[in-house]
Amino acid sequence: MATDARLPDAPIQRMGLGLAAVGRPGYITPGRTDDLPPERTAAAMRRHTHELLDLAYSRGIRYIDTARSYGRAEEFLADWMKNGGDLRDVFIASKWGYAYTADWHIHAQTHEVKDHSIRTYDRQLAETRSLLGGHLDLYQVHSVTPDSAALTDTALHHRLAALAAEGITVGLTTTGPNQSDAIRAALDITIDGEPLFHSVQATWNLLEPSAGPALAEAHDAGRMVIIKEALANGQLAQRHHQPHLRRVLAPIADDTGVSFDAIALAAALRQPWADIVLSGAATTCQLTSNLLATTVHLGTDEVAQLAGLAETPHTYWTHRSQLPWT
Repeated sequence: MATDARLPDAPIQRMGLGLAAVGRPGYITPGRTDDLPPERTAAAMRRHTHELLDLAYSRGIRYIDTARSYGRAEEFLADWMKNGGDLRDVFIASKWGYAYTADWHIHAQTHEVKDHSIRTYDRQLAETRSLLGGHLDLYQVHSVTPDSAALTDTALHHRLAALAAEGITVGLTTTGPNQSDAIRAALDITIDGEPLFHSVQATWNLLEPSAGPALAEAHDAGRMVIIKEALANGQLAQRHHQPHLRRVLAPIADDTGVSFDAIALAAALRQPWADIVLSGAATTCQLTSNLLATTVHLGTDEVAQLAGLAETPHTYWTHRSQLPWT
């Protein structure tokens, strides 16, 4: 597939690819009927994922994000790496703490179950290592909230510290309307005087930017900061726009010559504390469009207009919790 001439030839250091949307047949982004193979068999999804990874690598992406709960995403990634030659420059981040329970059914009653216990950590770390071997660079506690046991379980903390001593970075991801509280609590956790968590991955987008100040604190404290859900699970993609979003995004899209998704990702890349911004593209066309964010310059007036799209955290997360799996 042809790529846009404006994309840089050098590696894209600050964008990564997340596999949440392609490692399993069902997810909470709209439009999957058009995006994915008609028959979402494991074999079809494997080929689809490999096409996406091929394009990502060819365009300079070197950060890949996956998780135990992303269906067979770790397996698909492992297969791709085995057949891809020398990929030592790829940085692999995975997560533990959610178990995939849908058994490859799109309309399962429950798709994933959270458990931040030591037992789950031990089991899922072994599963991840059996697939990724020595290619695991960052292992994160998945979807931490302020009440998560991962913030208070000292035995678990020592287990994570032992993993860090092996050379694997230990981090966490956050979710929900109180992400800032979870981030700040994590920053305070130490083992033998050393910080336990060295990376934070959080939701930040034009509709839900509330974690920004806490993420800036994490960055200032030397943590790696990764932005997820920069397109708000598809709400900021052009084909799924709402009228109030179009009123703001359409004029900026006309001025910059890119689509809504690239503008939303450019806003995330503009944050000085963001080390990595993830694309959650489900197709090669979406990824090509997403990568145009690296070519976009947002002016002061445009940034001010985009800031007006922010919702309250409660409004945003309530709506997100109601998104259907398709």
